[in-house]
Amino acid sequence: MIPRDVTELAGLVRDADAGLRIVGGGGWMSAGHTVHAAHEVRLSAFTGVRHYVPGDLTISVGAATTLAELDAATAANAQWCPLNSWGDDHATVGAVIATATSGPFATTLGRPRDLVLGLECVDGHGRIVRAGGRVVKNVAGFDLTRLMTGAWGTLGVVTEVHLRLRARPAVDETHVLSGAAAAAVRDFAQGPYAPLGCHQMKNGTEWLVRLGGNAAFVAASRTALQTLGTCSPAPVDAWRTVRASDAPDATATQWRWDALSRRLKALFDPRNVLNPGLLGESA
Repeated sequence: MIPRDVTELAGLVRDADAGLRIVGGGGWMSAGHTVHAAHEVRLSAFTGVRHYVPGDLTISVGAATTLAELDAATAANAQWCPLNSWGDDHATVGAVIATATSGPFATTLGRPRDLVLGLECVDGHGRIVRAGGRVVKNVAGFDLTRLMTGAWGTLGVVTEVHLRLRARPAVDETHVLSGAAAAAVRDFAQGPYAPLGCHQMKNGTEWLVRLGGNAAFVAASRTALQTLGTCSPAPVDAWRTVRASDAPDATATQWRWDALSRRLKALFDPRNVLNPGLLGESA
């Protein structure tokens, strides 16, 4: 099943007589549990930029838009959305939000829950739900946006996402730091020269440190970093490699099939047609 738009998707969900497996890019299909679904619904039609206001630092995209496409759409205005999740840039925005998949920059640049301003989804009743908004100041109503973020498509099928953007740093460089004490690196990461990203490599002796900002700030940051140990320029694809190789297993570990989960499922998907079994509930 490949619905052409949100209205058609709502109809499919409303008329479903068996479980539906929701598929964006298809990169997190196991999620640690067996999904009991008779039909697969692919969201490949929900792609592209829907609304972009560079002056507001906000963008709205279809859920099937990839991270690579999002990055390309904002680059012309020297902006970016640091939704650099574990995995790679073939991941879809909708899947990253649905799974709340963070990445090596989440601590400093924000987790998915921090970067999503609002979204559109279709719940298990077949209702089209729009939560949050396109602007940062929107705080009215229940926080359904955060509820759907990380719900793994079990409460609603995410079809459109409104995201906050950042200005791209004028200077952006990454270094491999070796011979530094872990405590000193942690202090640096939380200090006045806080980097965009700081990730300990699997060998335990090296750190990948990303510095960003204006030229003067990055120069000062680099000087401070060099006092901690030996620094050398990182390979161009260093972060891409780390995001792929250090990615945790895609499992819905943030959910427990408890009383609260059952109440939420009953409220948004009482027939249990959206990704049934993914939370660990019985068929």
